[in-house]
Amino acid sequence: MSTPPSPRLFGLRSRFLAAMGAGLLLVAALVAALLWRQHVLQQAASTLGRDAVQQMARDTLTLRGNANVRQLADALANPLYFNDLDAIGNLVRAARQPDVGYVLVYDAQGRILHDGSIDIDAYGEPMRDALAPAVLASDQLLVQWLPDVMDVSQPISVGNQRLGGVRVGYSLAVVQANQDRAVASLQNRLTSIARNQLVWIVAMLLVLAVVALCMGWYVQRVLVAPIRQLAAAARAISHGEYVVSLPDNTRKDEVGDLVRAFNDMSDSIARHDRDVRLLAYTDALTGLTNRLAFREGLDNRLRLLRGTGHELALLFADIDDFKRVNDTLGHEAGDEVLVQFASRIRVAVQELGGNDALLARFGGDEFVILVQRAGEKTGNVRETAEDLAQRLVTELSRPLQVQGRELFLGTSVGITMFPEDAANGAALMKNGDIAMYQAKAAGKNCFRFYSHAMNQSVERRVQMEQELRGAWERGELHVVYQPIYDLRERTLCGAEALLRWKHPILGEVPPSLFVDVAEQSGLIESIGANVLRSACATASGWNAKRLRGAPLFVSVNLSPRQLRDQRLPEAVAEVLSDSGLAPSNLHLELTETAVIGDEASASKLLEGVRRLGAKVWLDDFGTGFSGLSYLRRVPVDGVKIDRSYVADIQHDPDDLALTAAIIAMAHSLGIITVAEGVENEEQFKLLLHSDCDLAQGYWLSQPLSAEEFARLV
Repeated sequence: MSTPPSPRLFGLRSRFLAAMGAGLLLVAALVAALLWRQHVLQQAASTLGRDAVQQMARDTLTLRGNANVRQLADALANPLYFNDLDAIGNLVRAARQPDVGYVLVYDAQGRILHDGSIDIDAYGEPMRDALAPAVLASDQLLVQWLPDVMDVSQPISVGNQRLGGVRVGYSLAVVQANQDRAVASLQNRLTSIARNQLVWIVAMLLVLAVVALCMGWYVQRVLVAPIRQLAAAARAISHGEYVVSLPDNTRKDEVGDLVRAFNDMSDSIARHDRDVRLLAYTDALTGLTNRLAFREGLDNRLRLLRGTGHELALLFADIDDFKRVNDTLGHEAGDEVLVQFASRIRVAVQELGGNDALLARFGGDEFVILVQRAGEKTGNVRETAEDLAQRLVTELSRPLQVQGRELFLGTSVGITMFPEDAANGAALMKNGDIAMYQAKAAGKNCFRFYSHAMNQSVERRVQMEQELRGAWERGELHVVYQPIYDLRERTLCGAEALLRWKHPILGEVPPSLFVDVAEQSGLIESIGANVLRSACATASGWNAKRLRGAPLFVSVNLSPRQLRDQRLPEAVAEVLSDSGLAPSNLHLELTETAVIGDEASASKLLEGVRRLGAKVWLDDFGTGFSGLSYLRRVPVDGVKIDRSYVADIQHDPDDLALTAAIIAMAHSLGIITVAEGVENEEQFKLLLHSDCDLAQGYWLSQPLSAEEFARLV
């Protein structure tokens, strides 16, 4: 069943509407700018109109005042000459108009003769206002302005005799009122024009909005809706529903072409789906069910069994040492091994697992089996799973014929039960994997049932990995040094650097526990680099304080991860340079398993180390797959004979003979030999008699701290 479409935040129609909205916003912004510009122009026009009206009013008032004052001055000349105050008063009062604030007639000394009043209270008083000095000093018509009055004065003379003058003050308040009325009328007219323009603009915006909505509806109908139908059909097809509802395919446009093409695609997918499903659920190499089909089958069965009380067993089988086949014989041989193993497993499952058993290749060299019914010879599913696991271990340990060779591999099987161990598929798979690795840890080619103690072991391993991170920085990890002696001279010649972990709670943690964790987690890369740097610095200090004798060397173990680092020669050179240790006094130890699988690359890196002047030793010699053959292919300067040979050389003639043979073979190749694990004097003497070069062990000295070793030196 198809799932509903996820909500679209910005679909096609939304984008179109957003584009239209953006266009409308742009138009609105332009309109706003136009209105703002119109407002600015209106303000400018209003200001200019106010200024023009004000200037016109001032000019008109000035002209009228000048004319009136000249006429009044001419009329006052005769009465002023004869000092006829009554006639002067009549003329002054006649000149008092509504916008005239005052009329003053003054004599030649600037004293007031008449102001138009009946009593003439100011008669004979000099004019003391701010404009009076300019009036008395002027001999012609003079116009002066104050904020609220326009003063027009005209001197009055008869012949060359100045009789005095007349001043008329026009009030500007009346002029301002007339001016404000004119400006208000102009402003109202401009506002009316702007309002009419705004109405038209809003109407056009509404028309644009309606057009946008209509276009959005049209796009929705002819474009978005068909595309959504196609999207819904695609989702249905993706869920396996090939009968879907499609839009009208009779349209003669691009959408019609798209619908017809989609219909053809749907038919094609439906035709090929059956073939694809067959391929998707089958392993191409073995023909078994693959990982995907197995998980689906497991989940379906668990869903049906949940709550019924029935059991189900899951067997997780992994081929032992399969990587060695690929590395030594090639992947074609590995594929042939997988096919033969799959055939044997299929036969065993058919005989013991029942008709409803499910077998799958889970990936690589891993196979999984579901057993749901008890066998005829057993009473429950657990016993059936145990019998099947035992059959697998037996059958898969028989030799294989691959490319004309006989191979012995075997398999490790982990078994977990539902619902006893887990209630879901993921947990069952994890438990089966854990049980399989426990079978490998128990020696391989066997089976183990899952137990909660196994899970606790895995958890402890994870916990150890977490605690191991930063242990060097916290000072919990430290290096001790086991002395190495020259057997012939019986003198100290060097030491092997050994890593130790003093846990703050657990105390001393054996290297056999934490080194493997560090290797698998990748922590060994940083820890190994720290050990190398610390050992070189310590050895450099020993030799700087050594008063006599040859310089002491220090041997440091390299992990397989370090040996895969292409910068190994550069890293060693940097450590030697920083510590000041002579390159010949650094011996790098590696195990045979560290170079298995990529001998060419390892040899190249080791040759780069040897060019620096450092030595390369092969550790635990004689315990690997190839033995002495590695002395020909890997550039080494020395071999360390494994302690398993040294332990019984005084009791087992074969071990003594093998040890002597190793020493002789190494010396013939110009390689020195170092014996590990010397525990008593008899072993020491036998090694000396076999011409072994160097030795180390508890009989000679236990591992010492750097300070203790310095005192020994």
